[in-house]
Parts: sequence; structure tokens; C-alpha cells
Amino acid sequence: MHIRIDDLQGPEIFALLEEHLRGMRATSPACSVHALDIDKLRQPDITFWTAWEGSDLLACGALRALDAHHGEVKSMRTAAQHLRKGAARRILETVIAEAKSRGYTRLSLETGSTPDFAPALAMYASFGFVPCEPFADYELDPFSVYMNLAL
Repeated sequence: MHIRIDDLQGPEIFALLEEHLRGMRATSPACSVHALDIDKLRQPDITFWTAWEGSDLLACGALRALDAHHGEVKSMRTAAQHLRKGAARRILETVIAEAKSRGYTRLSLETGSTPDFAPALAMYASFGFVPCEPFADYELDPFSVYMNLAL
């Protein structure tokens, strides 16, 4: 498996991000979908990674700089046909390592609260993320879970 910083230009990443947005819209009300589209992921405060096995795109994830000491995990998604291969774990390890190398003291994330998100919540907890209050511009929402990790 190869992890790389992605320029968000290829058809594979476009398809995976469309899958991601469809999945978020199918499991959460519109006002509770915080997934970013491809144009918003191309902003200078976001670094975006993809995991590949040969020419197959397995997963993606991003790190958004919130301030000099705080980052946010964004757009974590594994392609449906590549679930349970460890790709999301490898992406998250990469995001955490980059956050540490930047000197961040905290890494936060928002994810869904419905049963569809149980595997993601379990993975984040296995890395030491713990529930927290809404951060940045998020507001309390019953369809969201907020977590952070002290680095």
C-alpha cells in the first residue's frame, strides 16, 4: 500500500469523493453533513492524502490547519470495495504523524453519530481520540460526534 499527497485531479479521487458525499447525505440530514467537496479540499489550509494498491484507490483523508497548534481530520473515506484492508488506519497514521511534525498539540474531528459510523468511531477511539465539545465553527448537533486527540 502506498500513501501519497494527492493533487485532487484524477478521476479516481473524484469518484471516491462523490461516493463519500453520497454516503454522508444518505446517513445524515443535509444540515448535518460537514463533508467537503473537491473544490473546498483544494484550499491551502488542507493537505490531502490517498492510499493506493497498484492502480486501485483504497482510501483518502485530509488534515486541515485550524491554527498554529490545532488541526482537524477531514474527508476520511475508504472505497466500499476496499473496506477492512487497513487503508483508513494508514491514512489516519499519516495525518497524525503530519500533525505532530507541524507541532500541533491537538487534533480534532467531526463524524456521524448514527450506527453507520460505528466502525469509524471505533477506529478513532483505538487511536486515542476521545469525545469532546464542538470545536472551530461546529455547533452541537445530535447527528455529529466530536472527538479530539492530545498530541
